Amino acid sequence: MNVKKAVIPAAGLGTRFLPATKAMAKEMLPIVDKPTIQFIVEEALQSGIEDILIVTGKAKRPIEDHFDANLELEMNLKEKGKTELLKLVEET
Repeated sequence: MNVKKAVIPAAGLGTRFLPATKAMAKEMLPIVDKPTIQFIVEEALQSGIEDILIVTGKAKRPIEDHFDANLELEMNLKEKGKTELLKLVEET
């Protein structure tokens, strides 16, 4: 049996990480150069997961924004010939 779907719980207030989480969701706290949720999603994809559902609460819009396409940014990078940055943006 192959597991192809993952549910990632990302709700809650992050009280155990206060004061760091007062202004930023715990899932978006960076580890070096990526938010923690990015590492979780990448590991799931590397494990063969095809569908990922991230369960969030209110005020977690930055998580959705992180994984949405940013067409304006992508066009800007493409116009300026910044292909390495464009590739990085498209992969996340």
